[in-house]
Amino acid sequence: MEGVKAPATMDRPRHVVSISLGSSAGDKRVETEVLGQRFIIERIGTNGDYRMFCRRLREYDGTVDAIGIGGINLVLMAGRRRYFIRDAVRAVAGMRTPVVDGSGIKQSWERHVILQVLPEHGLTLRSRRVLVVAAVDRFSMAEAFVEAGADVVFGDLMFGLGIPVGLRGLTTIKVLAAILLPVFTRLPFTWLYPTGAQQDRITPRFGRAYRWAEVIAGDFHYIKRFMPDDLSGKTILTNTVTARDVDVLRQRRPALLVTTTPEMDGRSFGTNVIEAIIVALSGRRPELLSPEEYLGWMQRAGFIPRIERFEMGSLA
Repeated sequence: MEGVKAPATMDRPRHVVSISLGSSAGDKRVETEVLGQRFIIERIGTNGDYRMFCRRLREYDGTVDAIGIGGINLVLMAGRRRYFIRDAVRAVAGMRTPVVDGSGIKQSWERHVILQVLPEHGLTLRSRRVLVVAAVDRFSMAEAFVEAGADVVFGDLMFGLGIPVGLRGLTTIKVLAAILLPVFTRLPFTWLYPTGAQQDRITPRFGRAYRWAEVIAGDFHYIKRFMPDDLSGKTILTNTVTARDVDVLRQRRPALLVTTTPEMDGRSFGTNVIEAIIVALSGRRPELLSPEEYLGWMQRAGFIPRIERFEMGSLA
């Protein structure tokens, strides 16, 4: 397959854009340098408007080095099975520029952060109570918590369908995914995930699950959507947080914020943005990059998680 074309000159910055179904309030543009290469990194929200989302994708197709999609996934996973989301597949059909949804980073780097980076910072997970808000969104993260010896509850029914039932066991996730996802991936994605203005609303629900957990992990839009006013002592492990999101968290007094993606000018971008950067750096199509290669590029680029303490407290 044809690779990504490298820029004709190192003087031209590489340009990656994330087009998101999320709120435009989270838009951000950053100019930075990665491995000696200048980058322009943009995130553009379309406020839940699917038609605008598709138009924006076409506007940037062929003009930038890589495109990330946010507020929607191309694929959900449970074990080795992949479930493609119809709305996302339709949106990117026929595009020339490489398009990524962050899956490559979720399957490689996030696992590495949990099993390797956090222990190096004295953050132990064995026997800790962990709420993973959506295992099918981050199955490698879910596996990593189980492998680390944590006591894990999966919130897929709660945060995805509004059913107040926590799930245990990766086998349970695989079985339910095989039953439900062939149907739900054909529905409008906005039925399953907060988009547009919904991302700015907080309606506390599932308080028992939040209170039980010592660590709350996964997509921040899921975490934020139902979080209570009090998160005292909790560790939040997520990404895609803005400076405003950090302020909202600080008011709820968690002990620790860990974002698996690095901080750039006060912003922790989504995994789709970071994956787009790696694709642009590597000059290869995303489907040709293995999890090990994604991990290698992340380490070579010097990307590190953001670890921010809000008050005295530790997982150690």
